[in-house]
Amino acid sequence: MKVIIPAAGLGTRFLPVTKSQPKEMLPVVEKPVIQYVVEEAVAGGAEDILLITGRGKRAIEDHFDRSMELEEMLERTGNTQKMREIRKISEIAQIFYVRQKTPRGLGDAVLCGAPFVGSDPFFVMLGDVLVPHNDCLTRMKEVYEKYGGSVVWVVPVEPHKVSRYGIISGREVEPGVWEVADLIEKPPANEAPSNLAIFGRYLLTPRIMEILPKVDAGRGGEIQLTDALRQLLREEELFAVTIDCLSYDTGDMISWLEANVSLALQDEKFGEQMLESIRRLTDQAK
Repeated sequence: MKVIIPAAGLGTRFLPVTKSQPKEMLPVVEKPVIQYVVEEAVAGGAEDILLITGRGKRAIEDHFDRSMELEEMLERTGNTQKMREIRKISEIAQIFYVRQKTPRGLGDAVLCGAPFVGSDPFFVMLGDVLVPHNDCLTRMKEVYEKYGGSVVWVVPVEPHKVSRYGIISGREVEPGVWEVADLIEKPPANEAPSNLAIFGRYLLTPRIMEILPKVDAGRGGEIQLTDALRQLLREEELFAVTIDCLSYDTGDMISWLEANVSLALQDEKFGEQMLESIRRLTDQAK
């Protein structure tokens, strides 16, 4: 399947560091966030990947391109293992790029990929949501093939975080699978129909591309994908799946820090040292 990865956001929650650096290029241990997302897409069976970028996002394209000078230097100095690792980044997948001319929201970013997906279902993977070590896309595809209709991935969130996400209501048709009845974009906690938040992974039918141009702009003049999904729900069934796995919204500072600590602890090179550092820092903070 084809994959659209929106990565055009301004990263305002990380200012000033994102003034000149894409938030998707922030490191988590040894790799930028966007590389984890692309690797997840490939592991999930992606054939072609479209990255929706914007002004100031050139570093993303450069990261997935060849760096001949760097490769030659590493090879010349005998660091062939690192050279192969760097070259492999440019060989991960067939990646295409389209720029979102103005920051008009997630729905508008997805719409930029309409010519790319054509008449086929496709995945949307947010470029700042990190989901390591899981088969999220495979599970979503299984639900799509069993029930039909679009599929979103949801996770339970704490009440104070409900207003950051699109929230679903519905009925559970099997363990971990909901038939969606409605969606609300970023509701106040006291108005949310549940605590199940759409978390950066979508499998959408091509009908969504016909609906998005007709969606009215909402808060901040943005076209919300959730609003388009509400309209799609009038015509097609929509399902949500939960998967018990670690996931991180790296557009949030605390979640990004947690991702670094968690993945460093799991890393063979850094795990023991990181654990010792955490113990030392914890003792110092007492």
